[in-house]
Amino acid sequence: MKPSRSRLKNSVDLDPFSAAHIYYGPNREVPKLRAYSSVGFAISAHDDDTRSPTRRGSQDEITRVSRKFLIPVESTLQNLLAREDTDNNMQITIDDAGPKVLSLGTLASNGYNRADVRGTYMLSNLLQELTLAKGYGRKHIILDEARLNENPVNRLSRLIKNDFWDNLTRRIDGSVIEKVGLDPKDWTDDPRPRIYVPQGAPEQYAYYSKVAKDRPEVRLDVQWLPPTEKITGEYVRDLNDRPGLLAVAMEEYVDPDTGIKDLRGLPFVVPGGRFNELYGWDSYMESIGLLVNDRSDLAKSMVLNFCFCIQHYGKVFNANRSYYLGRSQPPFLTDMALRVYEKIKSEPDAIDFLRRAIRAAIKEYYNVWVAEPRLDPITGLSRYRPVGVGVPPETEASHFVPVLEPYAKKYNMTFCDFVTAYNNGTVKEPELDEYFLHDRAVRESGHDTSYRLERVAANLATIDLNSLLYKYEVDIARTIHVFFDDKLSMPAEFCAPGMQPGRLETSAVWDRRSKKRRQAMDKYLWNEKKGMYFDYDTVKKEQTSYESATTFWAMWAGAATPRQAAAMVIHALPKFEVFGGLVSGTEKSKCGETGLSRPNRQWDYPYGWAPQQMLAWTGFLRYGYTEEAERLAYKWLFMVTKAFFDFNGVVVEKYDVTRPIGPHKVDAEYGNQGSDFKGVAREGYVSIAAKQLEDMTNRIH
Repeated sequence: MKPSRSRLKNSVDLDPFSAAHIYYGPNREVPKLRAYSSVGFAISAHDDDTRSPTRRGSQDEITRVSRKFLIPVESTLQNLLAREDTDNNMQITIDDAGPKVLSLGTLASNGYNRADVRGTYMLSNLLQELTLAKGYGRKHIILDEARLNENPVNRLSRLIKNDFWDNLTRRIDGSVIEKVGLDPKDWTDDPRPRIYVPQGAPEQYAYYSKVAKDRPEVRLDVQWLPPTEKITGEYVRDLNDRPGLLAVAMEEYVDPDTGIKDLRGLPFVVPGGRFNELYGWDSYMESIGLLVNDRSDLAKSMVLNFCFCIQHYGKVFNANRSYYLGRSQPPFLTDMALRVYEKIKSEPDAIDFLRRAIRAAIKEYYNVWVAEPRLDPITGLSRYRPVGVGVPPETEASHFVPVLEPYAKKYNMTFCDFVTAYNNGTVKEPELDEYFLHDRAVRESGHDTSYRLERVAANLATIDLNSLLYKYEVDIARTIHVFFDDKLSMPAEFCAPGMQPGRLETSAVWDRRSKKRRQAMDKYLWNEKKGMYFDYDTVKKEQTSYESATTFWAMWAGAATPRQAAAMVIHALPKFEVFGGLVSGTEKSKCGETGLSRPNRQWDYPYGWAPQQMLAWTGFLRYGYTEEAERLAYKWLFMVTKAFFDFNGVVVEKYDVTRPIGPHKVDAEYGNQGSDFKGVAREGYVSIAAKQLEDMTNRIH
């Protein structure tokens, strides 16, 4: 039965920039291809001169109206890869040496007449579209030429808004526990889904116990955690034989199929496609993009997940796995919550949402950042200094081999036997204890890894952490004053140890705290001669010399005076500004040549990351340096978009910001997240992109 004219018209006239699930969805019909024999319809991968364009048996007239192609998916995909993917990595990039042209049949001629698709960008987009269509089970498709030659900034923005966010959204509950509960880093002999439930969430323990009973094939192991005061470094170490997820927030809903009340996980966004956990400061960066893309529902849900973690565990985690129980991450909750509130303030529960988030931030502040061991009592400044015992188990198996092998030889043990003996305390090595104290602190800082922090991180009062805490203090003071009539009571679930339930927090107290921290930052972290901030070693009692782009975090937080901001623009900015924006650290601070014994670190020169860029732009704008902010934003945006344009739609977590061509090619440490895909990047590393593309392109135009 032939499709009706109206149905076919609707199929053909679909918005060319629809999301993939609509554009290639089951309701879009395609007219049947006629069996014409036309020169150049299909070109063998074995042609002698594959660099030449094909001869065309016929050609559509040139028209200003965007063409539509009628394409057999599988044969065109195979032909395209055979001709153009000369390095066989399932991507079409400027590194490939193909002819850079492919002839496609036009819809207007029912596939008989041919038109060329030319150039790396259009051909790589064709590869992406064919890969998506194949994934939706399509044999033939109607493809708008506009989808192939779309402005790359628009294309990336559209993909983020329509596809990436949904593809990166996760929730933790019984519907997916067999997948998300399994840890790809599980090193035990019997990997299985496992979830740890905090004492204050008995409804979740009952829920997951029922899942385990009803679905025995999943082999879900449900465990209680002890009270937070009993979660010591030794306890976390002992869980390494039974790694698992840490439960996060759930909501009650009515199952539409059964009409029965049940629980389901509150959704959150992960930074990259391979992750299933709720991450710390990645979530803040993602939330900015979510709000720009009108996804306040997801951003709000992520804040509520953080509130749950602080209520039940006392902190926001590096990620919600058992081996992260002692480790937090850079604190951004107040700014995140206030941004969400501005978007949802007309909703009936908005003020309750804000109250809950600020209470959670206050508990986190007291429980984590101004308590031992992170608070330095002499300076009054805070440090990344998580608790832990032994070797961090979540790293790659070979990561610590150079560090531990000499000790294994010293004790005449195998590598594995030494690690077991050291972890259990059978072997005592104070030097290793010190090394891993700093290693865990590096990971808590979010800047893992950098020579700035190596072997010293836990001793440093860093400019980044103390800028964030200054922002907490200012935000909490303002919010209590403006929204809560200058007093905010603290219920038991948000009381840190030593606090009495019902205690009132006032803006004056928090205002004094911010002023005191700012004075300490000026005294210990500001360097008047060099015109920028440095970290302070609380053990050696001196500033470090490493020049880090985190100096600009003080401008983001508003902790710098106008004079200090001007000094940083004059003296610090030229040290960090390169082709693609801001480099994480200066070349001078990298301190020597890198090689086998001293490898590149991914948070050092020549690499740049989105958080450093985004916080710096906001800081420059805060102090009126609009030209500098827009210039830096344009550099980063151009570099990201050019890599997207030249390299098959790649969007990665970090870039070599000194490289005009191929900045995504980073071989430091584990390489680059977001670059290893086949045909199409389905998620990208979106924390780098959404706000930049939406907000800054508006400024540029």
